[in-house]
Amino acid sequence: MDKLYTELAPGLKISRVLTGLWQIADMEKAGKELDPYLTGMAMAPYVKAGLTTFDMADHYGSAEVIAGTFREKHDLGVQAQFLTKWVPKPGKSSREETKDAVVHALKRLKVESIDLLQFHAWNYADPVWLDQLFWLAELKKEGLIKHLGVTNFDSAHLRMVCASGIPIVSNQVSHSLIDQRASGEMSNVCKEFGVKILAYGTLAGGFFSEKWLGKPEPVFDKNANWSQMKYKRFIDAAGGWSRFQHLLEIVDKIAKRHKVSIANVATKYILDQEYIAGVIVGSRLGQSNYIEDTLKLFSFNLSAVDLKVINSVKSILYPIPGDCGDEYRKPPFLTASGDLSHHLESIPKPFQLEKGPNGSTKVFSGTSWETMAGYCRALKKGNRIFVSGTTATHGDKIIGGKDAAAQTTFILDKIEGAIISLGGKMENVVRTRIFVNNLKNWEPVARAHGDRFSKIQPANTLVEAKLVGEGYLVEIEAEAEL
Repeated sequence: MDKLYTELAPGLKISRVLTGLWQIADMEKAGKELDPYLTGMAMAPYVKAGLTTFDMADHYGSAEVIAGTFREKHDLGVQAQFLTKWVPKPGKSSREETKDAVVHALKRLKVESIDLLQFHAWNYADPVWLDQLFWLAELKKEGLIKHLGVTNFDSAHLRMVCASGIPIVSNQVSHSLIDQRASGEMSNVCKEFGVKILAYGTLAGGFFSEKWLGKPEPVFDKNANWSQMKYKRFIDAAGGWSRFQHLLEIVDKIAKRHKVSIANVATKYILDQEYIAGVIVGSRLGQSNYIEDTLKLFSFNLSAVDLKVINSVKSILYPIPGDCGDEYRKPPFLTASGDLSHHLESIPKPFQLEKGPNGSTKVFSGTSWETMAGYCRALKKGNRIFVSGTTATHGDKIIGGKDAAAQTTFILDKIEGAIISLGGKMENVVRTRIFVNNLKNWEPVARAHGDRFSKIQPANTLVEAKLVGEGYLVEIEAEAEL
């Protein structure tokens, strides 16, 4: 049974196949909550089989309440690991609000300390998400949280968080045969900082199954379940139904050789990647039970020939655009609704506007430098926006530590926040100027700039210049034209 488990972090042993409870929200979308006792009892067979780890979130309906009831009312409940998420709405926040969210989860789960709390940020351009993560790290020190993870973070921001000293042990992201984003730069960052991936979407909402083999392309209406609507968008982005059917046929042949299911092969491929700690398989508690089929994952191994065939057919698919988590932050929104309408009402602007002289408008990011030296973060005059030289300063912290790429990522977020607040967007940037404290850092800085501006390509200058302040590796200024 040992191969069923892995140590995600010191003191946190989890099953390598986690049971995801996101479908509870789907089961409750008509407005009627599930009975927490009866539904919780449906968790017992999973624990008995060795599938002891359950993944949920504050917005998965009453999932936390159900898990807490199971822990309290069933002897097997204390053997389970409960991983949850905090997904705060974008906009201003406070340490008190952050602690309240954690305490709320503790009460629902009926535990004194959360095994793993995973954090989701909607808008990197608003630095409030960093405050929330630092506050969560403080609550970890207080003992309310055992371990911290993130969810749907891209590789640049995972690097930034880890380099800033926040103790992240995992990143939960979409990863499957049709979504290989986590196998790129994300896997490199994970290896560098000792972070593991918890992969969801491995079965593409159930599309990786015999049920869909050889079937005509489905058309879903608003009554379809959210997972089907979401992952059909992924299939479309990966090249469409016919390409997916070809992949499904190949996976089916491999599955039949091993006398297992299509789902087993699709999951096994992801589970065997070295950067993967576990895969999350969704469950409709009390309605469906795939325990026996799931355990077959540990009864076979994919051969070198199997892997070669899968990699070959996988190459006919189009790459899912962007990095991990981009589907929640920029078009194309690969969500159930195709936008963020069922997640958010709006995204507030990061900084407040102030009127300046001669019809100008200004924003301030709140650093001590702005007050001391008498300047604003950015100023809009007519159709032009001018962003001051910006370093990786956030309150009394330098974000990104000694990692030049991580500092650059935060600086560009801050510049984007200023431009958005003044009514623009990064696509309006026509000029950037980069100053590196030591020319040895030019390449990681340039690459981080390139990741953000590869499709915009403003005029740019990069020079070595001694920067004011200890620890700053890079400073950037920008101009935008609306």
